[in-house]
Formats: sequence, C-alpha cells, structure tokens
Amino acid sequence: MLQYDFMRYAFIAGIFIALICGVMGVFVVARQTSFFTHTLSEIGFSGASFGVFAGISPLSGMLLFTCSSALLIGFSGEKLGRRESSISVFSGLFLGLGILFLSLSNKQANYATSILFGSIVGINRSSIDILVGLSIFLLLVIFLLFKRLAYNSFDSQGAEYNQRFNKSISIIFLIMLALTISITAQIVGSLLIFVLLTIPASAAKYFAHTLKKMIVLNFLFALFGIWFGLVLSWVTDLPVSFFITVIEALIYGSAILKEHFETYQK
Repeated sequence: MLQYDFMRYAFIAGIFIALICGVMGVFVVARQTSFFTHTLSEIGFSGASFGVFAGISPLSGMLLFTCSSALLIGFSGEKLGRRESSISVFSGLFLGLGILFLSLSNKQANYATSILFGSIVGINRSSIDILVGLSIFLLLVIFLLFKRLAYNSFDSQGAEYNQRFNKSISIIFLIMLALTISITAQIVGSLLIFVLLTIPASAAKYFAHTLKKMIVLNFLFALFGIWFGLVLSWVTDLPVSFFITVIEALIYGSAILKEHFETYQK
C-alpha cells in the first residue's frame, strides 16, 4: 500500500488535516458555530464551481467565496438570531450559485462530486505543500491569539463585559475557519471537512476536561479516522469518505455511551 506515492501523500496529508481540525474543531464546538461550518462547506462548493466557470483554480474560487462570506457574516453582528439568519441567507444563495456555475461550465457532473467529496487518494506534492503552509500559518495565528481566543470561546458571558477585542477575535476566527475549509476541502471534500471539524471535537469533550487535552484528543480521533479509513478503503475498494464518517460517528457514539454509563452509575 505504501509503495504508491499517492497513498503516502494521503497518509501525510491526514496528519496535517487532523492537526488543523484538532485545533480548530475544539473552538468550533465551543463557539457553537457548527451550523456556520456546514454553511462554509457549501459556500466552498459554490466557490470551487465559480473557479471552474471563471477559468481560475477551484481553490482560488473557494478562498474568494468563503473568506468574503466569513467577513460579511462576522460584521453582521454578535447576536445569535441575527447571525443565524445571515448564515441561512448566505447558505441558500451560494448553494444556488454553485449549481448555476456548474451548469454554465463545461465540466461534467462527476467533477461536482469530486468537489463535494474530495479525493484524498488523488493528492499530489503541490497539495501537500499548500496544506503544510496553511497548517503552519494557522497554528502561528492560534498561538499568538490563544489566550484571547480561548477566553472569547469558553467564557462567552465574561467576554460580554470585555467587548474591546470581542468582535475582532470573532472575525479573525471566522476567516481562519474559511481558510481551513477551503484548503482541506480540496482533499477530503466540502461535506467531509464538516464532519472532521465537528464530530471528533464533540466526542473529545466527553473524555477530556481541559482545553489542551481536548485538542490532543481531538487530533487523535481525527487522525485515527483518516488513517484507518484509508486502510479500509484500500482493502475494500470503497470510498474513503464513507469509512472516515462511520469511524468518527462510532467514536462519538462511544462518548455518548460513556456519558450515559457514568450518569447511571451516579
């Protein structure tokens, strides 16, 4: 299996995808932005479709659409009701645009499938270089803003009394999320990146009770799902996306069972 370049690239990419999702996913769940993450994955599909239609790279289209949407929604305000309404509007609008751009382009329907579900076994060296660069950039930003981001994410009531940097941190986080989805969706697909950014983190909070432990456990859950999914896909010749999703769902299910068992014991 590892004698093939594309499989080695897939396993290497899995490390960096799990690393990004391990860090960002914890904040996605803490900030209750899972709905927005799902919306950005749909917007990423529309951006890639626009890139195909406009004759530019799908990645450029995804970055343009997701970052623009993150800025617009970030400036829409902090109130949950207003933000959810804005997200719903953008989700429907951009999903319709994505279908329109694909219908106007000369690409076949199977290209749309590759945008939605990705192709982790079709990774080349260029994709790895971009992924490594993004990982370093995002980790550097998170390192510089870690305390402020953690305070803003895990102590929302306290953050309400310190509005000086609250909105700025929120907008920066949304842009970071847009970058994460745009780059990693090229490999694992617009739909699957939503899974990796939410399910492992949702499971990790049942096993760990500190932020650092949650990040480490989230990374391990995501990495296990990607690597084991690749192995199962190689053995069965079935889509790797299916196995990754099932593995992460089983991990989350075990976390729920653990919580119910501990509650019953009390």
